[in-house]
Amino acid sequence: MERKRKRKQLVQGAEEPKPKPKPVRSGPTRTGTVKDPFPSHARPTPQECEAVRDTLLALHGIPPELAKYRDAVQSESPEPVLDGLVRTVLSQNTTETNSQKAFASLKTSFPTWEHVFGAESKDLENAIRCGGLAPTKASCIKNMLRCLRDRKGQFCLEYLRDLSVDEVKAELSLFKGIGPKTVACVLMFNLQQDDFPVDTHIFEIAKTMGWVPAVADRNKSYLHLNQRIPNELKFDLNCLMYTHGKLCHQCSSKKGNQQGRKGNDESCPLLNYCKE
Repeated sequence: MERKRKRKQLVQGAEEPKPKPKPVRSGPTRTGTVKDPFPSHARPTPQECEAVRDTLLALHGIPPELAKYRDAVQSESPEPVLDGLVRTVLSQNTTETNSQKAFASLKTSFPTWEHVFGAESKDLENAIRCGGLAPTKASCIKNMLRCLRDRKGQFCLEYLRDLSVDEVKAELSLFKGIGPKTVACVLMFNLQQDDFPVDTHIFEIAKTMGWVPAVADRNKSYLHLNQRIPNELKFDLNCLMYTHGKLCHQCSSKKGNQQGRKGNDESCPLLNYCKE
């Protein structure tokens, strides 16, 4: 079984000076037993990953709302894993603001997961409606809770903290509607495991920089990047690429999607890492 990793605190926030980066290994990362779908695509290299991490760290810093998950395992009251899983489900296909409102509404409307499980589906849908796709997400949450009750006898996922990455993936794959990105988010944020979720922002940046082949979809990009990115860089690089993707469209292949973007796109530093 894999041992838990404690992430080193590289930054406390955007105001802190950038620490001296530690060396990264020269070869690709091997994660579990999953094979790289693009073994001949030799990017990104560990050196590229470290350089992009340092560049984005200097530009953005790690946002406090993400940095709090780095050493959450040391907290006296870390976020329950089930809360993290449901929070991630609610974040699908919506904005961060709306998903946060939906989760807050859910917790206000139903004090415990027993109350959620016993609620009428329409009542649950109404509580999370502001997050979008309410019927689909409500059904997913209900199915998760039903599966937990039937298999474990209680609404709790804390046992996942003692499992390896592959074991966690096997457990969460039993829940209908839980895909690779959701599992990866729970692994990285709630279980402090070395994983690299690939959302739309990260996928577009990775394609633009040539870190994945042009034919890659998001699932294959997830498999490839998890093999190529050194474990010690995954958390910071993921948070930084996600943050940058929300703020800059110049490094994304979807250059027409400019709504809500900020900053001087012409000075995007990631353009320096793009290769034909």
